[in-house]
Amino acid sequence: MLTPEDDHLRYPIGLPQLPTAPLTPAERATYLQQLADLPNDLGAMTIRVGPEHLQLPYRPGGWTGQQVIHHVADSHINSYCRFRLALTEDNPTIRPYDEGTWAELPDVAATPVAVSLALLASLHSRWVTLLHHLTGAQWQRTFYHPETKRTTTLDQALALYAWHGRHHLGHLALLTA
Repeated sequence: MLTPEDDHLRYPIGLPQLPTAPLTPAERATYLQQLADLPNDLGAMTIRVGPEHLQLPYRPGGWTGQQVIHHVADSHINSYCRFRLALTEDNPTIRPYDEGTWAELPDVAATPVAVSLALLASLHSRWVTLLHHLTGAQWQRTFYHPETKRTTTLDQALALYAWHGRHHLGHLALLTA
């Protein structure tokens, strides 16, 4: 069981800081680069961790490294779809999902992490290409999350998912310590 002192295990890079104003082009470029780099960064971290350690949880009660990698793929597929919905509908209500239950589905244990790493490489290539073509106005389009009861701009979602990738890289790094 984690104590408040163990928050560094749950949030190894800290909590996300979402922008409250539109991002500058330079800020967007930084986040876009982080998204573009994530598949290669995850691949390199996977090699560093090694196959045996990927079967271990990164913290007490946490997911295994393998679950983390598959979760990133699941999460980023959902985010990509949310971006597309926000770009084609007016403030759509997105569909939440139970990420913990998804991490327990049988394909997570039965599928090599290389499959999710390849999926992420293709997904991020397509996603980042889309994002590079957005106008300033499109970055301010929104979606509504019914569980958090928050409306999120695409600028905020970009910052969140750039953080999300680094966050889970931090979890995997805990397996190398």
